[in-house]
Amino acid sequence: MSLIKDIYSTAFYERFANTLKHIIPAFSEQQFIKSIFDERFRSREWKDRMKHTTAVLHQFLPADFPAAVALIMKIIDRLRAEHQGEDNLAYIFFADYIETYGLDDFEHSVSAFEFITQFISCEFAVRPFILKYEDKMIRQMFSWSNHESHKVRRLATEGCRPRLPWAMAIPSLKKDPSPILPILENLKNDPSESVRRSVANNLNDIAKDHPGIVCAIALKWKNTSRETDAVIKHGCRTLLKQGHKEILEHYGLGSQDIVLSDFRILTPQVNTGDSLDFGFAITNRNKTTKMVRLEYGLYYKKANGSLAKKVFKISEKEYQPGEIVNIRRKQSFRLITTRKFYPGEHQLSIIINGDEQEKKEFILAES
Repeated sequence: MSLIKDIYSTAFYERFANTLKHIIPAFSEQQFIKSIFDERFRSREWKDRMKHTTAVLHQFLPADFPAAVALIMKIIDRLRAEHQGEDNLAYIFFADYIETYGLDDFEHSVSAFEFITQFISCEFAVRPFILKYEDKMIRQMFSWSNHESHKVRRLATEGCRPRLPWAMAIPSLKKDPSPILPILENLKNDPSESVRRSVANNLNDIAKDHPGIVCAIALKWKNTSRETDAVIKHGCRTLLKQGHKEILEHYGLGSQDIVLSDFRILTPQVNTGDSLDFGFAITNRNKTTKMVRLEYGLYYKKANGSLAKKVFKISEKEYQPGEIVNIRRKQSFRLITTRKFYPGEHQLSIIINGDEQEKKEFILAES
């Protein structure tokens, strides 16, 4: 199985060096390759290899930052002409170059971000600039929200997410997201699905700290368009999983007379690597059609013996008056890198329209 760090291969650097020789005066392909593959290269993981590539490229570019930016733009133009690199994660070191060497040069860095993000996303690289130049940078990102390129518009909303995964947080925006709300307002009905999804992800970030703000936005944006309704729904996903009362009411998700029955854990002991098998029935005892959102809560055992709950969605659909639906599901306990399983007693619950119902225990055993 190939690893993400393997995108930085010998073949990649040889192709890239061949491009650089056409752009950088007196460029030495041999010296570039030698500098890349130093004694530590093999032991480096992906991010370290990316940072190392940034540092090596810096050795071959002018010390003057504006001059270096001008050459980077020419390099990207050449890569495009050679039909390679567009949206290729390997080239994220271009964004990292601006973050690393341009933090004290706002104007040239902003110009570079606008250009580079149309080749490879700069969503991580802009965040130190928000920390250093918050008001000025947020104004710039609002300007980007009107850009003709959907990739620049996406940078406007993705780059200012308060809790962007795998990136540094923006504490001031976690505390008060109001400066970025005009950006989201501007892009809520964007023609690009990737931009709208970014707006939704930004809303979901905000909801984790300020659910009231997102509830107010959901009410304000309701029925603006089908696309904006989808943005709101995706942006409220954490609140829905938390069973937030106001959002549940917003979507008409009441649990009265939606009845759970015959809840069974069919595999009361599960081995690590296998799947938990469970089933139950749902009955709509209302005299009207009801929207029913079904989820289950899995209480994982932690290293200290306590339980940590994670919610998984099953479905969200209309149930006719008197309708009975039998449901059966499996939950995998296959070993993955992002979660460690601890043997012992776990729990499973069924959640109907945010209302947690019956809970049962099962045993996870080592295989």
